Amino acid sequence: QVELVESGGGSVEAGGSLMLSCEVSGYPYESYCMAWFRQPPGKGREGVAGVTPGGGVTFYADSVKGRFTIDAAKPSHTLYLQMNNLQPEDTATYYCASAKIGASDCYSRSRSANTYTTWGQGTQVTVSS
Repeated sequence: QVELVESGGGSVEAGGSLMLSCEVSGYPYESYCMAWFRQPPGKGREGVAGVTPGGGVTFYADSVKGRFTIDAAKPSHTLYLQMNNLQPEDTATYYCASAKIGASDCYSRSRSANTYTTWGQGTQVTVSS
């Protein structure tokens, strides 16, 4: 059974850093398109960053470019999101998601939440000013 478990959220001041982890189990990790999404309070879910089954980056949201880094560490079957220079507008619940699609589809569809069939439970990130 497919399972995604996020961890690493917390509360930091503006300018601080956090690293989120998404532990992947239950299926061949290398076969899946994966991404991080977030949902700010009272708003819809938005894509943050994604990777192909081979680990290539498919996208970063404009708001996080240069501050966040997504990394798919195959030996450990864990998807990471390193978040630096956090700002209050980054406050949200962060989710990892997966979809069993090939690299070509992953590149073209990775920004849409509708692409993904499996989601983690989410981890809260709160940034104070």
